Amino acid sequence: MYTTVVDNSPKIRVSSSRHVADYAVDGSLMNPLEAFYASLAACAAVYAKKACKRLGVDAAGIEIACKPFAGPGGPLTLGRYRTEVHFPSAFAPDQKAAILEAIGECAVKEVVKAGAGIDFVVVEA
Repeated sequence: MYTTVVDNSPKIRVSSSRHVADYAVDGSLMNPLEAFYASLAACAAVYAKKACKRLGVDAAGIEIACKPFAGPGGPLTLGRYRTEVHFPSAFAPDQKAAILEAIGECAVKEVVKAGAGIDFVVVEA
């Protein structure tokens, strides 16, 4: 479960049983939408690291740049999310292909793609 207590400051702290994440609505930290986009980039890095481990290659130096593009509904809709991966020169073409394929399997991305079936419920506790 993720919990937060709302106050009058611009900061938002969300806690789970194991972690704490801080956000803000004044630009001093990521806001939750920015953090969502960042989670897609982080997921790409996780899958790149796992692929490198499986391939027995060092993941150091791989750069992942992600950019969200608004959908037809405006800036609060996601129409496209581009992930660009830059590899150090030591990576062979087959290694690059395997890592790109792994990144394409990112679990966060898969949740977003299947999101139309998510049942969001807001209730008073």
